[in-house]
Amino acid sequence: MLHDIVNWIVQTVGSLGYTGIFIMMFLESSFFPFPSEVVMVPAGYLASKGEMNLFLAIFIGILGSLSGAIFNYYLAKGFGRAFLLKWGKYLFLKEESLEKLEKFFQNHGEISTFTGRLIPGVRQYISLPAGMAKMCLVKFTIFTTLGAGIWVVVLALLGYFIGENEALIKEYLHTITIATIIIVAIIILIYIKFKKRA
Repeated sequence: MLHDIVNWIVQTVGSLGYTGIFIMMFLESSFFPFPSEVVMVPAGYLASKGEMNLFLAIFIGILGSLSGAIFNYYLAKGFGRAFLLKWGKYLFLKEESLEKLEKFFQNHGEISTFTGRLIPGVRQYISLPAGMAKMCLVKFTIFTTLGAGIWVVVLALLGYFIGENEALIKEYLHTITIATIIIVAIIILIYIKFKKRA
């Protein structure tokens, strides 16, 4: 079934072109749990066949990710806090915990946004606490673009160079994901050490 879904996405991206990449990456980065690898890897593969421009596909992928993230940011900024204050008690989320989260993002929003975009299962939702904490939109945009950009480039290059080998892509994705999490952990440790010195 997954193979059929991937084939459908390849066909969709191929037929809708860059618009398809933007829409799918927007959804992946906002409220829909849509894996970015099934969009950007096929886009890279199509670029290797000369059916797309690799650099333009990467640019559109990053733009879609950023747009979806900004959508989530404003959603949380406008409705997030009031919604969580009203319904958070049912999720054992106290107002005190919410205030701590907001304060944390006010102090560490940049590193959290950047590293969060690189962690599977987190990247789609990291915009929500940023919006609730009313993180500076310029900083949010910069660090979201950096984090999303790295991931989009990696996926597109995977598709470009080994797009026909599905088994090898899965193996590489697994290795890259583990390596990324390790790198993120190192970045966070360096950041903490730097903050303590400062």
